[in-house]
Amino acid sequence: MRVLRHWGWLTLLLAVPPMQADARRPRTDAEPAVVAPPSGDTLVDNVNGITLDEHGQVQHFTGIVFDRDGRITQVLGRDDKRPRQPGFAVDEKGKIMLPGMIDAHGHVMDIGFGELTLDLSGTKSLAEAQAKIAAYAAAHPDRPWILGRGWNQEAWGLGRFPTAAELDAAVADKPVWLVRVDSHAGWANSAALKAGGVTALTKDPPGGKIDRLVGGKPAGVLVDAAFKLVDVRVPAPRPEDRDLAFLQAQTLLVSRGFTAIADMRTEMEDWQTYRRAGDAGRLQMRIMAYADGVDTMTLIAGPGPTPWLYNDRLRCNGLKLFLDGALGSRGAALKAPYTDAPRTTGTLRYDQVQLSNLMSRAAIDNFQVAVHAIGDKANAMVLDAIDELSETYKGDRRWRIEHAQIVDPADIPRFGKHGVIASMQPQHEASDRTMAEARLGPARLAGAYAWNSMLSAGARLAFGDDAPVEPPSPFLGLAIAVTRSGADGQPFGGWQPQERITREQALAAFTTGAAYAGFAETRIGRIAPGLRADFLLVDQDPLLAAPGDLAKTRVLETWIGGEQVYKARDATTERH
Repeated sequence: MRVLRHWGWLTLLLAVPPMQADARRPRTDAEPAVVAPPSGDTLVDNVNGITLDEHGQVQHFTGIVFDRDGRITQVLGRDDKRPRQPGFAVDEKGKIMLPGMIDAHGHVMDIGFGELTLDLSGTKSLAEAQAKIAAYAAAHPDRPWILGRGWNQEAWGLGRFPTAAELDAAVADKPVWLVRVDSHAGWANSAALKAGGVTALTKDPPGGKIDRLVGGKPAGVLVDAAFKLVDVRVPAPRPEDRDLAFLQAQTLLVSRGFTAIADMRTEMEDWQTYRRAGDAGRLQMRIMAYADGVDTMTLIAGPGPTPWLYNDRLRCNGLKLFLDGALGSRGAALKAPYTDAPRTTGTLRYDQVQLSNLMSRAAIDNFQVAVHAIGDKANAMVLDAIDELSETYKGDRRWRIEHAQIVDPADIPRFGKHGVIASMQPQHEASDRTMAEARLGPARLAGAYAWNSMLSAGARLAFGDDAPVEPPSPFLGLAIAVTRSGADGQPFGGWQPQERITREQALAAFTTGAAYAGFAETRIGRIAPGLRADFLLVDQDPLLAAPGDLAKTRVLETWIGGEQVYKARDATTERH
């Protein structure tokens, strides 16, 4: 994924002091309610507690005790004795307690910047998008660029990419640069193309494509590596802009029940933003960072993965690589041509030797490697590299393949061979299923979003949302994983229903599996003695809720490290 990281004029135009951004927070049903750490042990009692053990078995409990450092010391059953004089006690009156959800693949700063700019994700037609773009530009006349994200020509029923001329019809007097929903393509108007120097003479960069009109003139959409031709011309953000964007993202994520996230493609400026938040005591959630390329990895971490910082809230785990593009922009690398575009098989950023060399460069210093691979050819290439490198790099490597959306069924058993982590996003299946049918045809759908097959093959499954590509919503992800149906209940009976998984398996993928994927299972992912007190209180049991209700599960409270960082307005508790 790649989303804009610029907008240096943003804080000024918002007229919001960088650290006084409450009025600009995402709209949730409550403001975060931060509770200072108590002086002694804290008892959170009278809960209907649900967690998984290290073997994936469900365990129930009725209370927990954690110390002043936010580490769990006791998990209590109904008949267990409570501490006589805890420093602080909370009666939760029978609410459902779950481990904090962990997003195994997200983009923290992009979520924050997305909250501050134009959002086209809900538009259903080109005309609706044009009207929204024009209205946004009129409401922000002083902005030198109009920036946003979320457009999807498939949702518009367009059958092609939109053009610069169609964007000019909405705004022609200043550059407009809008990122596709999958973040693998950008839509530019004529002014933005001019700013990027993109003309009929501009060649497609390696691993990228310029969509063109007849005669070679740029049509307006730049795919994958071509994205940078315009993206680099957007004004760079100031540290204040980044700080504001991070607070936006964190507020949204904790309100949705995420207590930790694997930040995929962390840039040096992002890392510095997280460090500033940690130094100032504003870093609430836990971030497992995967650096954007080898150079950034060494700048951030030096000779190896960083230690955990700020009481286990920040760590650079390793390297993120992009091998191919996305299915929606036909950049996913396939073994055979696209059914709906038989002249292309997608794009690759690296050949096999280059990929293996980059992965080896990280592995030699014990960095974990996460590779974006969506198409079946790209997935096979990563598996080939892992086969080769596993002969040299022994031990607990936890190789990760991000997305693994379209996999040749013959390659699925290879995920289990080296315990490869399939880092997947259930919402992608619901969003992409009709597009996948068009792109691939029915004969190649057997390995599409194949969660059950991955588990059966011995892969480690870790779930996330890939926000802001999809909204951060773990309970929607859980519901899709167990039904293979979208939020609208379609298709009835589920799409490729043989790939449904159980509720316990889905919950594990968002908790213990995601923690394991980030080398964090000794710190987070379960409610157990010795682990951090990261937990949620929700309004229904996700293991018992009706399938149609599961996605509607509401977060009442979010606690991280023994501190309450979010509370819904009507979530009452008794303290004494």
